[in-house]
Amino acid sequence: MNPVLEVKGLYVDLPLPAGMLHAVRNVSFQVNRGETVSLVGESGCGKSMTALAVMNLLPRKGVRTAEVLSFEGRDLLKIDDSGMADIRGNKMSMIFQEPMTSLDPCYTIGNQLEEAMRQHRKVPKAKARDRAVFLLEKVGITAAQSRLKQYPHQLSGGLRQRVMIAMGLMCGPSLIIADEPTTALDVTIQTQILGLLASLQQEFEMGLILITHDLGVVSRTADRLAVMYCGEVVETGTTQEVFDNPVHPYTRGLMACIPVPGKTQPGEKLGSIPGMVPTPIGALTGCSFRNRCPGALADCAMTETRLIEISPGRAYRCLLSPEACAAEWSRSRHG
Repeated sequence: MNPVLEVKGLYVDLPLPAGMLHAVRNVSFQVNRGETVSLVGESGCGKSMTALAVMNLLPRKGVRTAEVLSFEGRDLLKIDDSGMADIRGNKMSMIFQEPMTSLDPCYTIGNQLEEAMRQHRKVPKAKARDRAVFLLEKVGITAAQSRLKQYPHQLSGGLRQRVMIAMGLMCGPSLIIADEPTTALDVTIQTQILGLLASLQQEFEMGLILITHDLGVVSRTADRLAVMYCGEVVETGTTQEVFDNPVHPYTRGLMACIPVPGKTQPGEKLGSIPGMVPTPIGALTGCSFRNRCPGALADCAMTETRLIEISPGRAYRCLLSPEACAAEWSRSRHG
């Protein structure tokens, strides 16, 4: 199966007064049609910057390089700004984290939904409006026709997020990038939005990149995941593989922070990861996680770590073997 999106060796560098910020370093993954791939990690690890690099929406001075950056067989590195403008919102859409800042407060919902389709497909206004009503109903918004006349501030957070999903679907894209699409919503609405995304993805056979720091969301939604730390991918695999048997100490640390029903006792302390994320500014050597890792070696400071493949699609970034990683983690947890 040819992937909808293939990313290999992606780097994003941002020049700052303090030095060069290496926001994304040697990131590789692919997304197939009808598949959900999640980019997971704490804030500032490079998840959103990776997505912006794919969409070519980096800050003005940002520099994007890659071995392969291919969308539906087209080399995105060779497409100019005009060509990318034809792809964005048409074949590739992005649902941003906070819909209130993504929707224009000066235009009605109908104006904003119709704009993308009329721009890319050159259809009459009536046809674009019919498509907007159809998709608003598809995402569970009642009285869709009347909603088109409303402004963003007249809708709740859940309704605005549904409008953003409908907007992303206006031109029938092959790939949707959802950047923390449920962060600002309460748990009940969050579940509805995630279920909606999953059903729409299967119905329209789209690839979906889900960006989140919430492992609970990942466990319910993603087929495969890539765990990111300090701009790098430190572990990849199917969701079940990574949840059942995390290898990298950072992934293990994230898992330990989650209470498990039936296992975590009331009052029991949850796990934590000591230390701070190192700065990605300036020269970077060795393993970025070494200062927080229970099994760090002297070589970790100088030796460049690389992704080691355990099985097809399953890899981790560490100098230690999976067995040694597990032993060091157990020793740190139980003394």
